[in-house]
Amino acid sequence: MVNLRADTRESIAKLTLMDDIFMNKVFENDTERTALLLRIILNNDKIKVVKAVTQQKLKNMSGHDLQLDILAQEENGKLFNVEVQNHSSGAAARRARYHLSLLDAHSLPKGEVYQKLPDNYVIFITQYDVLKGGLPIYHINRIIEENNVAFADGSHIIYVNNKIKDNTPLGRLMHDFNCADPDDMYYPELAEKARYFKETEKGLTNMGDVFEKLLAKREKEAVEKAAKEKNIEFAKGLLADGMSIEFTVRHSKLSEAEVRELASKLSA
Repeated sequence: MVNLRADTRESIAKLTLMDDIFMNKVFENDTERTALLLRIILNNDKIKVVKAVTQQKLKNMSGHDLQLDILAQEENGKLFNVEVQNHSSGAAARRARYHLSLLDAHSLPKGEVYQKLPDNYVIFITQYDVLKGGLPIYHINRIIEENNVAFADGSHIIYVNNKIKDNTPLGRLMHDFNCADPDDMYYPELAEKARYFKETEKGLTNMGDVFEKLLAKREKEAVEKAAKEKNIEFAKGLLADGMSIEFTVRHSKLSEAEVRELASKLSA
């Protein structure tokens, strides 16, 4: 029997595919289930996934890096980034644009002509109807405004509204993404993998390890946050007592930019 704490076991039992920690395990290196996901969302049974990874980091040498929930590649080179977002702010339009820009940047080898750039897709599965149109799915593609003709640059952004769970393939998929009990799922491929991580010894051990790492990370972040807040309050006190910015920087463990921002707020 797997030696897991009762609270950890209970937490794993409650996980759904809308929890990225669980979704990442279910789709990790699983081309079959990732293909199922994409075929339903894109309504295209011909999609063939040759590579599927989770928590893939995309580096940006001159800016913000990304860590993707799912990055899949089709045999023709197309890339698909699928993100689960439980907060509307995590699925902002400019974030979708940024994800797509990094996909493109990683899709064209040095020296290749632009025609070799494949079609790329960013797909957000959102807990709430972020675009507020009451639709189950939104396809965002560029058009020429003057004549409403498609600008076929191969870029595609899709929002899937998890609120709608009707009796369509997509609606049943969204239902499954909210199921904690594998027995309640429509798609047997997803139920089988979910059951593995919730009910088998190897799967539970794997999920337990993930939980331990996540808890350790959160505890570390909480400690760092508390220390930061303490330093901020100390710096505020120094500034309020008339200490210089240079003195405050030396004694508060904050950067000069942070101290200057505090000083500007105190003097406002």
